[in-house]
Amino acid sequence: MTSHLLSDFLKDNLHDLKEKGLYNEIDPLESANGPMIKINGRERINLSSNNYLGLATDVRLKEKAKAAIDQYGVGAGAVRTINGTLKLHVELEEALATFKHTEAAIAYQSGFNCNMAAISAVMDKNDAILSDELNHASIIDGCRLSKAKVIRFNHSDMDDLRQKAKEAKESGNYNKIMVITDGVFSMDGDIAKLPEIVEIAEEFDLITYVDDAHGSGVLGKGAGTVKHFGLSNKVDFQIGTLSKAIGVVGGYVAGKQQLIDWLKVRSRPFLFSTSLSPADIAACIGSIELISSSTELCDRLWENADYLKEGLKKLGFNIGHSETPITPCIIGDEVKTQTFSKRLNEEGVYAKSIVFPTVPRGTGRVRNMPTAAHSKEMLDEALKIYEKVGKELDVI
Repeated sequence: MTSHLLSDFLKDNLHDLKEKGLYNEIDPLESANGPMIKINGRERINLSSNNYLGLATDVRLKEKAKAAIDQYGVGAGAVRTINGTLKLHVELEEALATFKHTEAAIAYQSGFNCNMAAISAVMDKNDAILSDELNHASIIDGCRLSKAKVIRFNHSDMDDLRQKAKEAKESGNYNKIMVITDGVFSMDGDIAKLPEIVEIAEEFDLITYVDDAHGSGVLGKGAGTVKHFGLSNKVDFQIGTLSKAIGVVGGYVAGKQQLIDWLKVRSRPFLFSTSLSPADIAACIGSIELISSSTELCDRLWENADYLKEGLKKLGFNIGHSETPITPCIIGDEVKTQTFSKRLNEEGVYAKSIVFPTVPRGTGRVRNMPTAAHSKEMLDEALKIYEKVGKELDVI
């Protein structure tokens, strides 16, 4: 028998979300997640994927994944600390360390798991964390799990960070203090001010932690935001995902050998959850090899991103202040944002609406994610549809 209290709670709150334009509809794909996708039997231009370099559908990576299944099977079979560490896991972690210019790396099941694992393995109730107010949800949850005192600083406000770092240090209340930031902020596409953050960290002896989920494969000729600023030897934790530019699934932490050794004995997702499958690992290794050997895909991504941004700006859309391929079209009102996304979908462009709580109330937007796999013809068609729907809804 279902609880009446639960039933009433769910019914009322789901209705409330739908009325306010805050309910997210999930659309199953009937195709691979490439530049074009099929939903309900119809193809659409895909501008919602994190598949920055188009590697999720790369034929070469498919072949590597198939070969790994034939040799190792479909699963790792155990947690890493028992006998679930395959030779492939070691090869992946060595490749990641080279890719991120660090001494070592450790792979996890997802980027979200990385933040849950790494923060709580090092920080505790006797510590403090200075966290950018727009950091990703996984960072927020990782901070909560650590039980450390979380001190939010205004987004990319270095004066506020310095003041709060000074106060935390001079209070004498904390054993360790960490500063955490996204490398690239996923909703607005702006880049963290890492040189200034590192300078403040050195001044107040802070642990530095950068989640580079949207920077790896995109900035620094592919090596990420930390490399983009030449700070590989200045950042303690480099966090990344294997599901965006890399195109597969999983996450990793890169840093000093001692840090990685500690995470292998103290981070709970590593200790208590079966790791990545052989096919995933092999595809990740192949992807990193491709990104490391050539900047062709990264260059094409930026070319397409600049092209789409310029087109949307000329049409009169508010695309914010993105410094990366992430291209928001900021609508504002949540209901209108949902309607805008729905009309784009009906006309042949799949660009999902992003509303509260992912972004602050009143800043609803449709987030566009151009990739290296898009052709100019696809982007031109998308711009035509944007113009039609924008004028129809009085957005432009």
